[in-house]
Amino acid sequence: MLLESRGFVFLFLAMFVSLLGTGMNFAGVTWYVLEQTHSPMKVSLLTVLVMMPGLVVPVVGGVLIDRLDRRYLGIVLDLLRGGIVLGTTALIRAGAARLWHIYAMVFLLGVGFAIYWSTVNALAQEVIPRGQYATANAGVLIAIQGGMMAGGSLVGFVYKAAGLAGILGIDGLTYLVAAFSLFMLRAGYVAPQTHRDEESGPGGVDFTAPAVAAAREDPLGQPLGEPGIGGQFVRDVREAARYLRRQPRVLALGLTYACMMGGVISSNVLVVTLTQEVLHSDARGFGFMEAGWAFGAVSGGLSAGVFTGWFSAPMLLIMALSVLAAGHPLFPYAGSLALAVAMNAVFGMCRAFGGVLAQTGIMEIVPRRLMGRTQSTFSMLANVLQVLMSLTLGYFAQHLSLALAFFVLGLLYGCAVLAAIRARELHRTGSAGPVRASAA
Repeated sequence: MLLESRGFVFLFLAMFVSLLGTGMNFAGVTWYVLEQTHSPMKVSLLTVLVMMPGLVVPVVGGVLIDRLDRRYLGIVLDLLRGGIVLGTTALIRAGAARLWHIYAMVFLLGVGFAIYWSTVNALAQEVIPRGQYATANAGVLIAIQGGMMAGGSLVGFVYKAAGLAGILGIDGLTYLVAAFSLFMLRAGYVAPQTHRDEESGPGGVDFTAPAVAAAREDPLGQPLGEPGIGGQFVRDVREAARYLRRQPRVLALGLTYACMMGGVISSNVLVVTLTQEVLHSDARGFGFMEAGWAFGAVSGGLSAGVFTGWFSAPMLLIMALSVLAAGHPLFPYAGSLALAVAMNAVFGMCRAFGGVLAQTGIMEIVPRRLMGRTQSTFSMLANVLQVLMSLTLGYFAQHLSLALAFFVLGLLYGCAVLAAIRARELHRTGSAGPVRASAA
């Protein structure tokens, strides 16, 4: 049924193509910096730069996502990022590029990423029929990891043949294709604020409740005039904050997802070091590691429905995160590239289960018109963890030991396990937070 949906098909295509280029870009730039500097700390700086905008930008981005047509916003972000990458490619081919140009490109792409992923997640909720969120989230994850797998499989060979300029050139073109796919997704302008059919969704807030209506009145109870742009921004931020305070299960699922993504992104610092210094492999070996992860993630996306038939969704989420928490401290003891690739495939599958189940839980609870701000809040939290973990893991890997760095990474996944357990407890009790009492 999803393949009969024009919106979902073009969203799938946009994400697959975009992530093919992004996967090549991230892996290629990571290998290039390590090859040029031989410093895990310099590699960790890449992750810090790409995630640093996510500490601030989502505050504004979340409001934009819930105010503007998410399709048009995605198109603009794709075109801007494509121009940045192609401009850097031109500098490299002209022989004028320096390392700081690479870092600047990564930072600017990070500004786009800080808005783009929350935009796409919110757009997915719009084009996916209610009741098909789990299947659709698995499809979205397959698009993401399928693109990453294709990019990871190609990156080593393209790097050897055409260098970093060839990789960035391909990435720049994929942004243009992704923008065209989003353009074809649907016709017309759709403002998120038109989604008024979910004013009190499952476990959601009743937005006609006194606590919310009071936000539109002054202290004497008189209706406020229409606020300016600044007033609207503040009102939107406060509305999202009120919602999250009253939704402990949404917060638990968001914390689960943020901890997991904090580990997934920052682990790249360690995986590239493991490939080069422990497994003594080259860029092609790193490509195999990336491909193993993506293959596992795609397999997890395809089989998530089967596993949720065997286990409850909350239990499967806890089990998958537990494998990530227990498995990563063992990673540096893999004695061969083949074993390391196999372990990374298992980790990719567990990441797929975690992503599908956490995102599905969030989508089933959060109203559409609040999804942008909710996703941006969790994205900002994930970025904080990614920056802190990237710096910590890079320092530990370079100055202490790679094994200790992987152990710390396992601890972060352990925090995700605890948050998932909390979400399961709230699911069992049917708790939606104090909002129900206030809306009664």
